[in-house]
Amino acid sequence: MREIVDILREWRRHAGQPLALATLVRVSGSSYRHPGARILICADGTTAGSLSGGCLEDEVIRRGYDVLRTGVPATMTFDTRLLFGCNGVIEILVELVRPGLFDAMARAMARRETCLVATIFKGRIERRGSRILFEGEEKPPDAFVQNLKPPIQLIIFGDGPDSAPLCALARVLGWHVIEVDDLEECSAKLDDRTAVIIKSHNFGKDFVALHHLLPIGLPYVGLLGARKRRDQLLYMLQEEGILVQSDFFAPAGLDLRAETPEEIALSIISEIQAVFGGGTVGSLRESRSSRHQQSLNSISVRQTTHA
Repeated sequence: MREIVDILREWRRHAGQPLALATLVRVSGSSYRHPGARILICADGTTAGSLSGGCLEDEVIRRGYDVLRTGVPATMTFDTRLLFGCNGVIEILVELVRPGLFDAMARAMARRETCLVATIFKGRIERRGSRILFEGEEKPPDAFVQNLKPPIQLIIFGDGPDSAPLCALARVLGWHVIEVDDLEECSAKLDDRTAVIIKSHNFGKDFVALHHLLPIGLPYVGLLGARKRRDQLLYMLQEEGILVQSDFFAPAGLDLRAETPEEIALSIISEIQAVFGGGTVGSLRESRSSRHQQSLNSISVRQTTHA
């Protein structure tokens, strides 16, 4: 998601200028990135996003300059089995950004709404490119269609030395971070892309926060503190008749043997990423399938192609 945040930032900085967009539209075998990865290419040499681990970008950027000059979209195919570190074949469409594309994406992100982005990469040249699919609109053939979700929203309730590294790590990932003193007065929309960390270190405040959050059904509510304290809070909430509908993580964080505020923040952010990314939280060394194939299996997209 950081990729889309960066791309939209550069789009705003280069308002009114022609821009090229390269989109990874299809993968056969394994790939460092999955379909939907993008890189924005500006005429002044500025870029945002990525398509690989760094092995393809230079060539794609050069093609992007050609597209900026001619306005004609181009399809690129890379067989990574021959020269690069992955074991697959990937296709990339490089196009001149159509008017309105980023405006619609930015509006959807601001409203925390999902939008469908269709990238047509086959057929007539004049049809190729990316555009927003609106509700009820039929998905075009010969297109990669991505369900583009808003960034993860991290709400932090409570202060302390671990707040700064929590905020810093979350922002590096492109998450939207909100620090609050009173959750009931928080105006943010609590949706299925929201994670909440409760870290007031005050039993009464934590009780009130959990009383408010646990019935909502959020995908991640994390609590800092000992297990005994967690059990006491849950017992009192049960006595109040509160149903736990949200996924509750207490103590919050992965078992990284974390001790310092920075290490604790890393364990919590990693756990949240695993929840929203569908990760197994196991070591990649122990996995029977490659990380790249796991990414391809887990992505929520619809892709149709016609020879």
